[in-house]
Amino acid sequence: MKTLNVDLGERTYPIHIGHNLIDSDLLGSVIRGHQVLLVSNETVASLYLDRVLSNLTAFEVATVILPDGENHKNIGTLDLIFSEALTKRFSRNVTMVALGGGVVGDIVGFAAATYQRGTDFLQIPTTLLSQVDSSVGGKTGVNHRLGKNMIGAFHQPIAVLIDTDILKTLPAREMSAGLAEVIKYGLLGDVAFLSWIEDHLDELIAKNPSVLSKAIEHSCKMKAAIVARDEREHGVRALLNLGHTFGHAIEAHLGYSGCLHGEAVGTGMVLAARVSHVMGLLSESDVIRTVSICKRANLPVRPPKGMTPNDFLEHMAVDKKNIDGRLRLILMHSLGMAFVEEQAPMAVLDDVLQACCH
Repeated sequence: MKTLNVDLGERTYPIHIGHNLIDSDLLGSVIRGHQVLLVSNETVASLYLDRVLSNLTAFEVATVILPDGENHKNIGTLDLIFSEALTKRFSRNVTMVALGGGVVGDIVGFAAATYQRGTDFLQIPTTLLSQVDSSVGGKTGVNHRLGKNMIGAFHQPIAVLIDTDILKTLPAREMSAGLAEVIKYGLLGDVAFLSWIEDHLDELIAKNPSVLSKAIEHSCKMKAAIVARDEREHGVRALLNLGHTFGHAIEAHLGYSGCLHGEAVGTGMVLAARVSHVMGLLSESDVIRTVSICKRANLPVRPPKGMTPNDFLEHMAVDKKNIDGRLRLILMHSLGMAFVEEQAPMAVLDDVLQACCH
């Protein structure tokens, strides 16, 4: 097992990365109270719920099984967690445990942030995407039909337990979605890591354990360092949104169904690269390289059929990264050097979207 820390002073917490962590004593050792509300979804619960529960016999435990899918990441689903906690009369000393991917982690984190004004929560991410990204950093929330993650809070977990063996049961499409976030770290701030990903992409897709562990560890290191510098996204943390403004527009347009988050981000990173190129920042060869690595990871590189430039602009106008009506985008000076464009040039954006939408 390897342990990284997210350094946030009194709220510093560990990220444990290793094999068979859900079967170890580590799970019980990080929980501070005696009440546990374990939340999972239908798919993950059928595979791992009993194994996790077997390590929580010393606690008073209740479970909530949520429906699976991004389209269920909403206030209605959130209420299922509150109702169970209140029915069991759990106090503010309860620990909420998120056993699932990014949707479960975000919903449980938001429930923990707001139940009795804040309780502990523990992340056990079960997808590659959640292991390398959403489980770290304390962003929690739910979607609204008009925008993704528009309702939420910053609330850091007490620990993140990344059991790499769980990925053995992850479907190939979910693996590709997770690889989008791994690729993102290379594009935004580490071109050497991007080259490493290119060299090992086939092994990553094949779930080579040692290669996967290295990718997860490096991604978590990068995110932990950025979060430690800018917990609430006033500066450098915004770079982690590379591809996400376009991606969130795609997800909202599709009603949060039919497209995985990582797939939307893959398309979004390609669009960000194309905008950067038209602005004279990114070379054509770098755009080709970005498209190539996303294609090799089995990610879509063009918007969904039928989605128009106006569809993009309508959804992007309500993106939470915008400030005072200005459309902010994360673009690239070069591969490995992302930056925040505070006022996206609309003419360039329209040209790129007109060329890419089909």
